[in-house]
Amino acid sequence: MTGKQKVRIGRVVGDKMDKTVVVSVETRRQHRLYRRTIRSWRRYKVHDEDNACQRGDMVRIVETRPLSKEKRWRVAEILSHRELAELPPEEVSVPDSETAPAESAAAPEATP
Repeated sequence: MTGKQKVRIGRVVGDKMDKTVVVSVETRRQHRLYRRTIRSWRRYKVHDEDNACQRGDMVRIVETRPLSKEKRWRVAEILSHRELAELPPEEVSVPDSETAPAESAAAPEATP
């Protein structure tokens, strides 16, 4: 990397395109008058040659020449991968005693 390229760090929020990911970069700054921290986000379309990035990954992106109409950035490195919990599906069972009163209450008997 040369010193003139802009570098940003962001989170991958979209990976449905081929060789392209959408990266959201957060910037923080202080309000001039109220001195309160203001957070803003910008989304960049970034070139990912190997389709290595997945949603949730933290990546470093660098500015490059225009690659398409909206792509002017490329992935320099993946800083951390997302962590997903592998949970097995659970069976949901409803006891018969809970469903019986609801059925009888829904259809009251008619008395003449």
